[in-house]
Amino acid sequence: MSRWISLGLSGLFLITVAAGYCIASCDVAHASHDGQSAAEFHNPSGSGYEVPGLLFPVFVEGVEEVVGGSLDQAQADAALRTVIETFSYLNQHRHTYPRFDEAVSKGMLDRVIIQPSVHNHEGKVFPFLVVRTVNPGRVRLLISALSMKEGRYLGEPEQFASVLAREFQWVVSKAETGQKPKTGSRERDLRQATIRTDKEILALSGEERVRLLQQLFETYLCTVDDQLSLDEQSYYEVGSTILIPPNQPDSATKFYDIRVREALQKIVREPVFLERTPLAVMGLLNGNIWNVAYVKVDQRDWATRTRVQPADKAVMVGVAGRSVQPAAILLNLHRTAAPDDPFYADTKHLPMGALSTDQLALVIAKEIQQNIVEKSQRGHVAQDALTAPK
Repeated sequence: MSRWISLGLSGLFLITVAAGYCIASCDVAHASHDGQSAAEFHNPSGSGYEVPGLLFPVFVEGVEEVVGGSLDQAQADAALRTVIETFSYLNQHRHTYPRFDEAVSKGMLDRVIIQPSVHNHEGKVFPFLVVRTVNPGRVRLLISALSMKEGRYLGEPEQFASVLAREFQWVVSKAETGQKPKTGSRERDLRQATIRTDKEILALSGEERVRLLQQLFETYLCTVDDQLSLDEQSYYEVGSTILIPPNQPDSATKFYDIRVREALQKIVREPVFLERTPLAVMGLLNGNIWNVAYVKVDQRDWATRTRVQPADKAVMVGVAGRSVQPAAILLNLHRTAAPDDPFYADTKHLPMGALSTDQLALVIAKEIQQNIVEKSQRGHVAQDALTAPK
């Protein structure tokens, strides 16, 4: 394969990238690498390099700008070889890397682009960036050759494999969730919220329920806690207790915002939730639940908590003016489930922040199913002041 690569390397590295930008083809997708606009990505020319056994090509872009400086030709060649060999290694060990396997199986990756460096519009440099394409469910992965050099991954595909595989959490998340969600506190547009009665919700298809949920994301249903308690916090790799340091102060906040939205869409879409935890499906779509979010509350040992405003603080939601007691479902980032939690067996002793989308959906659905009615009847706001992050 080295001979095959070397035949075209020099030409590819030294060809000037075609003028113009791919304005309509890409949009920012990596929530922790916020800010790079579609117009800032060059559209690579040619057909790219093939990775045996995989359908997406690998392109090289702009490396001629730094050859002879921070990156010499031999290192540029090594970056391409390493990326291709790393993807070959991941493909041979797909059972070890479930997020990579999921992305490949579902055809989520449109292409991989090696650039001399990867940065957002503010000039902040990142080792990777995931960007959307105009095709729903398809993304592109940008890889920094200079970051590979600095990390001593050139010529070390097996060492680079674990680093590259970790990025597929973002590939899957961005491919599944569409445009970047709004985060943080905002004014809720309660009167314009398109909520439905329980009877109407039952008559909707799974995809119709997902579309309704997405409309509520734009009106009042938030997936970040108002106090932004995850800012400057590390986040977990899915399925492990390894913490990843944030690249930006809000990396964890945005990462878990996306994870929660993935789980909520799963709850309202899949028939099993409507059958086994109907209060979760109804509560998410009928105006009762205003917030589902991860939080960091060190002084409390609970893994999840339902907060519901008492009846005297009910508000009117929707055009019809339905009276609701706003509810919040909170997930304590570093805590594990207790044996008496209804979702204890589902979490496999992992901290809340390390749960997969499937596990997270089960935890949220069971928390709502078990507690929303009880807390709606008597409220659960007395401890909010005590457990608020300092």
